[in-house]
Amino acid sequence: MATSTIHSNAKRSARLEFRAPPDIKADIQRAAALMGLEDTSYALSVLGEHARATIEAHERTSLSEADSEAFLAALDAPAKPTESLRALFELHRDTRGDAD
Repeated sequence: MATSTIHSNAKRSARLEFRAPPDIKADIQRAAALMGLEDTSYALSVLGEHARATIEAHERTSLSEADSEAFLAALDAPAKPTESLRALFELHRDTRGDAD
């Protein structure tokens, strides 16, 4: 665990409360002691790191090789706009008052 993720000097103004089973609490306390940290600092560090990893995993889109190739091919040779799409662009231009 990188020490840069431990925010022991950061101002703590938001509150987070939860109950943990005794065995998990004991594991947290033991791990914190092994790292030389208070329980709260250790828990915040681990929770924050895991939260950021979860958010990053959900914000990133991963494609298979076949899907990636299809996506790039579509970018290289986009489909011609349909009449419906042209009408929407025209409506948008008229609504916004954009000049070509």
